[in-house]
Amino acid sequence: MSTLDRINDDVKDSMRAKNKERLKTLRLITATVKQIEVDERIEVDEERLLSILDKMVKQRRDAISQFESAGRQDLADIEIAEVKIIQEFMPEQLSDAEIDEMIQQAIAETGASSMKEMGKVMGIIRPKAQGRADMGQLSGKIKAQLS
Repeated sequence: MSTLDRINDDVKDSMRAKNKERLKTLRLITATVKQIEVDERIEVDEERLLSILDKMVKQRRDAISQFESAGRQDLADIEIAEVKIIQEFMPEQLSDAEIDEMIQQAIAETGASSMKEMGKVMGIIRPKAQGRADMGQLSGKIKAQLS
């Protein structure tokens, strides 16, 4: 069963259970996927769905930090709940040790030795880590290793 099928099944389950908060978030996911399918005239595959979910989580984390800095914890709590629901459909997050190992392998594979070659390293790591690690933190770790 694909992730999108699981999401659609959860929409139906949430409707039956009358879980409005969960249903709202799941419908937001399906609406985003459908919008991309219509705009680009494609059918979203697993890899693209992961990048969509990853982007949605990133947007919510940004909103959480802004709401908290503005003293609106009520709105931040809504965003936090949405992040938890979205993350249910994402693969298990990579540990720091796994990320460091990936970076070491990519650096060895590309022979990168300076910041100019960071793009090559990211090109190898991005497909493996998409949806499983925060790309901002990942690039920070790569910069630290190449400096």
